[in-house]
Parts: sequence; C-alpha cells; structure tokens
Amino acid sequence: MTDKLDFIDLKTQYAALKDRIAARMQAVLDHGQYIMGPEVKELEQRLAAFSGAKHCITVSSGTEALLIALMALELKPGDEVITTPFSFAATAEVIVLLGATPVFVDIEPGTCNIDWRGIEAKITPRTRAIMPVSLYGQVADMDEINAVAARHGNIPVIEDAAQSFGASYKGRRSCNLSSFGCTSFFPSKPLGCYGDGGAIFTSDDALAQACREIRVHGQSARYTHTRIGVGGRMDTLQCAVVLAKLERFEWELQRRREIGARYADLLAGSGVELLTVRADRDCVWAQYTVFVDERARVQAALQEQGIPTAVHYPKPLHQQPAFAARCRSDGCAESLRAAGRVMSLPMSADLSAGDQERVAAALRSLAGR
Repeated sequence: MTDKLDFIDLKTQYAALKDRIAARMQAVLDHGQYIMGPEVKELEQRLAAFSGAKHCITVSSGTEALLIALMALELKPGDEVITTPFSFAATAEVIVLLGATPVFVDIEPGTCNIDWRGIEAKITPRTRAIMPVSLYGQVADMDEINAVAARHGNIPVIEDAAQSFGASYKGRRSCNLSSFGCTSFFPSKPLGCYGDGGAIFTSDDALAQACREIRVHGQSARYTHTRIGVGGRMDTLQCAVVLAKLERFEWELQRRREIGARYADLLAGSGVELLTVRADRDCVWAQYTVFVDERARVQAALQEQGIPTAVHYPKPLHQQPAFAARCRSDGCAESLRAAGRVMSLPMSADLSAGDQERVAAALRSLAGR
C-alpha cells in the first residue's frame, strides 16, 4: 500500500515548535486572561513591526478582518466594491452582508490575480472600495491598483492578503501596501493558529481606531458604544500560538520560496503549466497551484498513488448561487478558464525533498497523456 502524503504537514511543524507552543499556552492558562490578554497586544506589536504597517488589529478570522475593514469605511447598501471572482467566498460574502454589490473584474491568466487594467472601467459614483486578492501567496499589482484608486478620488484599497502574509512586493511586505491589508491565521495559511484568527493592518490612525472599536461591539470605552460593531476579537490562546510560530516564520517563508522554486525545476518541460511569479515580487505559496488539462483524471490517478490535491477554486464567485443575483460581472472568461484547470499540490515548509520528487514524478508521468 502506498503511503499517503499530507496535503499540508502541520504535524512536523508542531513537533518542531511543541515546547514553545506549550510554554506560550501555559502562560495564558496561568494568567487566565483568555479574552484580550497581554499576548494580544504583544502579537499586534510584533506583526505591525514585521509588516511595516503602523497598526495591527487582531480579529477572530480573516473573514472578520475584511468585514470590519469595510465597516470602518462605512460601507452601506447601494455601495459597490470592485474585486475578483476568483477567490474564496468570504471576499464577496462580506460585501453582500453589508448590503453592497460586488463588482467583479476578471483575472490575469498567468498569475490568477485581478487584472488591474479592467478596474477603471468598472468604477462608478457608487464605488466605495477596491479589494484585490493576493492569491496563492503572490501579491497583486498593488501599485497600479493604488494609482487607479488615486485617480478616482482616492478610493480605499483593501488587500485581501489571506494567502500572502509574509510575501514581498517591490521591497515592501504584503499587508502594508494600501489603505488596509487583511490576513487570516487559519491553520493552513503560511502563518496559522490552531483555530480561527486574522488581522487587519493599516497606517491610518482613524481607520485603526474604528477597527478596534468595531471588533468589540463598537465600544470606545466599556459600555460606551459609539458605532455598530461585532464580536470580532481574536482570543488570547490563539495569539499565543501565533507568537510561538513567529519564532520560525522567517525560516518557513524561505523554505516555501525554495520549495516553490524546486517544484518549478522538477516540473520544467513536463507540459504542466505553472503560475507566473513576477520578477519584482515573490510568492509564499499558500498553495502550490498549477494548471492541468483533464484535471479530474489527473487528480484521481494521483490519489491512487497517495498524493492528495485540491482545487482553489472550482467555481468563480459570479457563478455561485449566493452571489449570482447580487453582483455585477462581464462573464470573467479567464476566471472560468482557470477554474477548470487549477490544481494545488502538497505544500508546506516541512515538505521533504523526497516527497516533493515523488509528487513531481507522478504528475510528470500523467501530464503528457
């Protein structure tokens, strides 16, 4: 029987960090401040320093990060937010939850990130924000997007960086490239906790204060509710886990880059189409995603060999029943094409060379059929 690989190897990571994680969590159990304990502030300070942003506000999930950012901008029914349909549902979900309309712009075929050239034509007097997604771990074309936003009255730009925390873009970090950066600490993300968690980054003092109030039910002081908010705090134990993982994070980021480069070498000339990584940025490979034809056949054959795969994402958001009647799009042909061909391979900082060679060899043998 062929041994089955882990799609994401969190067990090896935990073994390397077990003592640090235990000490961090024990400190929380000892002081008993499970909500807004000292680890929350410590993590926010360290993440802000890491990203270069002035403020970091931890929240209960990556989805909540996007929602709170939009609430801080006072998004209201009838407003529009320009974004990509080739993303996880949360990207559009938070827009619809606030009564606004997602306006979808198609992706670039090589990177699967939003094509900034299509944004300007979708701007209307109702456009309240632009929300690019830094998909698969590579930052979108943020300078070009920010320039479009500036030409139209400084429209706020929110980077959905759920998959790209730690990535660099022209010498700067993801989450410090626009009005807001929002990330997720879901366990499978490049920097993950052991539950749900997320963070908002901004260098705007007023927006940061709004986010801090919104995450605690709109309170500016205890029982003083100055705005509508949510219960959106990241709990202290999860912050403790991320603090422990930060000790190894730079090493893990470098490993992800190296493993991504090795996949590219191993798959060169195989007929498997790779994502384009731009020369002025890197990719932290939240997923190592390739393009294949006859995907179902390839996935089934790999599964038989104990090699798991995943599809991020099989149906663009403008075709999802929840959003189809609540959005605007022009068909988004590239998103549809990508949805039929993308396939993610096993990827984590602890992926061994032998396992990676096994994955690549199996895929090479199938790609040419």
